[in-house]
Amino acid sequence: MIKISYFSDKAAIALSLLCTLHCLALPLLLVLLPSMASLNLDTEAFHFWMFLVVFPTSIYALSLGCKKHKRVHLLAVGACGLVFLLLAVSLEPILGLAGEKLFTLVGATLIAYGHFRNYRLCQHDENCACSEHEAPE
Repeated sequence: MIKISYFSDKAAIALSLLCTLHCLALPLLLVLLPSMASLNLDTEAFHFWMFLVVFPTSIYALSLGCKKHKRVHLLAVGACGLVFLLLAVSLEPILGLAGEKLFTLVGATLIAYGHFRNYRLCQHDENCACSEHEAPE
């Protein structure tokens, strides 16, 4: 059975990687495949909608991990990453393209790190409070 915390951490990591790929690979893909320009993936609306998907997914998964593992620092790391993403989306005219990319990359990296650590804690901690390690009833 797939546990919701595993799924939410994996989904949040995938979304963070998608943000990173969007920032780094989209300009290269537009040069190599000019027809991709018709997809309008480089608009501010794309960044806004990605943030609207990443934010609740990350909050949910990080809070579950914090509740299970009592590692508040991972919640704080993820929250810092979300702040960076929020600043990248909201301050894009002030930050410019390079600043927006930098803030997005830092934010996505922090978020992915927090989720990855939550995911690994369940796999490697024998004293984990997760339901996967409890004795069957």
